[in-house]
Amino acid sequence: MEHYTMNLTLKVWKQKNKDVRGSFETYRVKDISSEMSFLEMFDVLNEQLVHEGKEPIAFDHDCREGICGMCSMYINGRPHGPWHGTTTCQLHMRAFKDGDTIVVEPWRANSFAVIKDLIVDRGAFDRIIQAGGFISVNTGNAQDGNNIPIEKEKADQAFAAAACIGCGACVAACKNSSAMLFVSAKVSHLALLPQGAPEKRTRVLNMIAQMDKEGFGACTNTGACEAVCPKEISLENIARLNKEYLGAAATIDK
Repeated sequence: MEHYTMNLTLKVWKQKNKDVRGSFETYRVKDISSEMSFLEMFDVLNEQLVHEGKEPIAFDHDCREGICGMCSMYINGRPHGPWHGTTTCQLHMRAFKDGDTIVVEPWRANSFAVIKDLIVDRGAFDRIIQAGGFISVNTGNAQDGNNIPIEKEKADQAFAAAACIGCGACVAACKNSSAMLFVSAKVSHLALLPQGAPEKRTRVLNMIAQMDKEGFGACTNTGACEAVCPKEISLENIARLNKEYLGAAATIDK
């Protein structure tokens, strides 16, 4: 693959905190390698800003391996940028060309308050998980999962749903800021497995209730969430979530 360098114009959202109005600032970077990751390019920009005595741009990251969900950037109108099934940290600069202008924003959702610049508070997702996205073991040790026979089709579906990294791209892409794809993935991977059966009814009711409490919108049924999900979580999980919810609402003890 041909290696090349490029000069770019970056329009980056700067915002001190959720209570202060933000705005775009324009920056220019030179000699950016096509083999850099998008976050490495931001590292170069921040080093440049520090050298100039300016405040660096705040952004979130950790693993830089596409598994932690923290690198949430809205790039040129698309969560995580132009590559399908790719997190921001795994996006490489060869996705762009010399002279490009790149617009970078934080997630836009009332439930994801801006902490600073490109960092948003995704604690709402944590609270949804705490509401029911777990299995409890009340006595003794949990049985080894490999000892429990599970149909391969269900196991594959559960693993695919469990791949959700909770980045929030689905919320950012949805015009209603819905968290249905995230919640459905977390409900599905437990609902499909026998380990999750004892609490399946209370789980889905509690997680949906917490999702509503956090202020996320209703599903739009447009599929924008699936289209931008870096782990390609399927919309089938939303259908499963609806089925689980209706079943639980009809049978749960009042």
